[in-house]
Amino acid sequence: MTSHGPRVAVILLAAGSGTRMGKGHPKAFLELDGRTLVEHALERIALFSDEADVVLVVPPGFEQVIDGVHSVVGGATRHESVSAGLRALDPHVEIVLVHDSARALAPPDVFARVAEAVAQTGHGIVPALPVVDALKSIDPETQALTGVVDRNTLTAVQTPQGFPRMSLQSAHERFPNDDFHDDAAAYAAAGGVVTTVPGAVDAFKITHPADMERALVVLHPEGRDSRVGTGADVHAFGSAPGLHLAGLLWPDELELAGHSDGDSAAHAIVDALLAAANLGDIGGMVGTDDPRFANAHGDVFIRAAVERLAEAGFEPVNVTVQIIGNRPKLAPRRREAEGVLSDWVGAPVSVSATTSDGLGITGEGRGIAAIATALIRRIAARR
Repeated sequence: MTSHGPRVAVILLAAGSGTRMGKGHPKAFLELDGRTLVEHALERIALFSDEADVVLVVPPGFEQVIDGVHSVVGGATRHESVSAGLRALDPHVEIVLVHDSARALAPPDVFARVAEAVAQTGHGIVPALPVVDALKSIDPETQALTGVVDRNTLTAVQTPQGFPRMSLQSAHERFPNDDFHDDAAAYAAAGGVVTTVPGAVDAFKITHPADMERALVVLHPEGRDSRVGTGADVHAFGSAPGLHLAGLLWPDELELAGHSDGDSAAHAIVDALLAAANLGDIGGMVGTDDPRFANAHGDVFIRAAVERLAEAGFEPVNVTVQIIGNRPKLAPRRREAEGVLSDWVGAPVSVSATTSDGLGITGEGRGIAAIATALIRRIAARR
């Protein structure tokens, strides 16, 4: 889509701390489906117009994060950040849209509706949606309900908000120290007329971690990006006592022969996790004869696999592992094993056991096998 008519600029606000996300990182630079919120917003701005100027307002130290985008440092308040963006505009800009990177998935057609309405009316324009919830007033001290609010007189406003550039700039210069809730409020306080155009459901504000999950549904309407992997492992019994299996020590059972502790269940889980993300197998991850992992316990391998998943942008959802063998008797320690393995994986792990009716290495009592299935999903938010 290409803009026509008066020259348009977009001020994209990305200077907020995003403390409610609980990530200890500026919200605008958290990753959603492998890209930051800022990058998602910039993509939609480019689809709206490949001619619009863009000024990105960022926290100190983030000026060079996005290549090829004009970035300026914002202020302590939203009002100050918008003022910083206005000062950075090209002097030929006639219409300015102010957009919040927290509304990263606002569709391009919302930008187009806002810009067109500003050009046609000369008003301030905000996208808005009807209020659908029942609304009531309360006593702020007692929290008691005091009345019903007519929702037909209310609307939920979004961004981008559009204005004639010089009029918005004058409003900011008139109220340099006021922290207005949004630019429409500052514009109206300076005597400007503000009207609405239809907004979009997908332009919701990403404020809490659950909003990132909702955003993934928008990006993947066919369903959350989940994947399944299967892994298997088998080890023969050795000659010394001290079996490591399913994360537990069985001191009265013979050990499983292997370079590490031979925990078939743990190793099968590792292969299932890696397979789900197309990351190979345990041998490719750590090396089956690497001296650093001699006698290493299963938690070393499982935690390494989970870290590998995180690097690829995935996290475990749940795992099942079935142990095949004549001994040990799993039932008395099943819950204990599930607790240990769940702690290692960072997600629920269920454990079951069966025999092979006297067939093969497990049925003949010469070893133990395990088969695991892992469900993983793409991480909603990362730094």
